[in-house]
Amino acid sequence: MRRKTQLIHGGISEDPATGAVSFPIYQVSTYKQEGVGGHKGFEYSRTGNPTRHALEELIKDIESGKAGFAFGSGMAAITAVFMLFNSGDHVILTDDVYGGTFRVMTKVLNRVGIASTFVDTSNLENIKNEIRPNTRAIYIETPTNPLLKITDIAAAARLAKEHNLLTIVDNTFSTPYWQNPIELGADMVLHSATKYIGGHSDVVAGLVVVNDDKLAQDLHFVQNSTGGILGPQDSWLLIRGIKTLGVRMEETEANTMAIVEFLQGHPKVKKVFYPGLVTHSGHEIAKKQARGFGGMVSFDVGSAETADQILAKIKYFTLAESLGAVESLISVPARMTHASIPAERRAELGIGDGLVRISVGLEDVQDLIEDLTQALE
Repeated sequence: MRRKTQLIHGGISEDPATGAVSFPIYQVSTYKQEGVGGHKGFEYSRTGNPTRHALEELIKDIESGKAGFAFGSGMAAITAVFMLFNSGDHVILTDDVYGGTFRVMTKVLNRVGIASTFVDTSNLENIKNEIRPNTRAIYIETPTNPLLKITDIAAAARLAKEHNLLTIVDNTFSTPYWQNPIELGADMVLHSATKYIGGHSDVVAGLVVVNDDKLAQDLHFVQNSTGGILGPQDSWLLIRGIKTLGVRMEETEANTMAIVEFLQGHPKVKKVFYPGLVTHSGHEIAKKQARGFGGMVSFDVGSAETADQILAKIKYFTLAESLGAVESLISVPARMTHASIPAERRAELGIGDGLVRISVGLEDVQDLIEDLTQALE
């Protein structure tokens, strides 16, 4: 089954009880039992709900894993994954990571004794140098947010296996349509499904896929115990969003390529960050491990003042948190998505006040380019 077909026919694509081609929303909390323990596969919706199960089976299939799990947000999914570790354990993470991931590691999970080190994982030597006796996992974001750095997933996974570590990949930017980390050797892949998978700015959700039966058992225990589950209506919205993921990602990438070419030629743009550029340091690796380069672009205009002038004039790009929707979004990471990262740390990473990040949507690309033209002027 090819990928576009799998997006529509993977998982449980119709309701076995009625034949409905759109899997129903089972808005239910509990289920009748014929006797103690004599249920029909569902007993309480925190433990399992038919609509959520259909989504979890679908994401499992399209990410080539053993089991899928749906959570109430991307951060709920990330937190549940880290709850697999114990006090005293250590995790190595990509340095240019989403601000929420940085925050939960350094402000919340550190309180229960889970240590973290942030390194540039695009250089495997950096990972090797930080492996300790208590290291349990390598957590990779690729492409990164917001500098679009690329880590070689297969190479990192091989290194992890040499040291008996788990490889966890945040695949939000690439989506399962362009990149499948489990096929490259990763043990776990996660998504902020709020973004491209939902695709319409109408749902907040997180997804995790694991490639090991024991990991599946352990993560289900965490999911059921802590209860950060996704509700049935939001699960249905993600199933619907996944059906059009392929055509949305292809159109988004076509728009993005045209916008990147425009930005590269504009005198007020100091630098463009996009892995689809042959000049990008991770271009060859991105081309090897992914089928597309995605719809996220960052560009540096030199100062916060210039960035603010652009934001004041832009018409079709919506100033907003988040990404991956049908409408184009624009943000200034230093003051929005990455504001939780200390200023000195942002400076080390290269996330300057003049860095602008855009999530390219499905509008007519000429309208988007004209909008950027007048805003930059």
